[in-house]
Amino acid sequence: MRVGEIVTAGFLALLSLYLMWKSTELPVGYIAGQGPGGGAWPFWLSGIMLICCGFTALNWWRENTPASRSDEPLLDAYGWKMLLFVGGGIIGFVALVSIISMYGAIAVFLFYYMWFLGRHSLWLSLLIALVTPIAMFFFFEGAMRITMPSGLPFTDPVFNVLYDIIY
Repeated sequence: MRVGEIVTAGFLALLSLYLMWKSTELPVGYIAGQGPGGGAWPFWLSGIMLICCGFTALNWWRENTPASRSDEPLLDAYGWKMLLFVGGGIIGFVALVSIISMYGAIAVFLFYYMWFLGRHSLWLSLLIALVTPIAMFFFFEGAMRITMPSGLPFTDPVFNVLYDIIY
């Protein structure tokens, strides 16, 4: 646990630095008459994350947290199993985005997570897996006007019906 805590804090600190550096490709300051530049939020949120990582490292060094004093393994057998199931589900989700669209991949992932991992009822799993992506579609595509990946052409009939509702 002790090693896992400092490794995680170090990894997140490096990720914060990278995101801060990458966000400077856009203006990070205030632009007169427009507001914050496009890189402002990512830059400052990454900076806050970096500060939090520093506090985590300080607490680790002082051994203020139970994890920083523990010699137990980071994950037991059940923890590794769940990490593989959840991580595999996320990899499957990302792989499905370009095939069945962002919303289709969300539906499949939610069903997998609720029914297979969460052991919820089939009806509840199906309901959440169908309603959530449709609600997200109307929010992103209709209200925010942000287009998500639509997958291969065989998904077009579904989107055509939903676009008819919006427009």
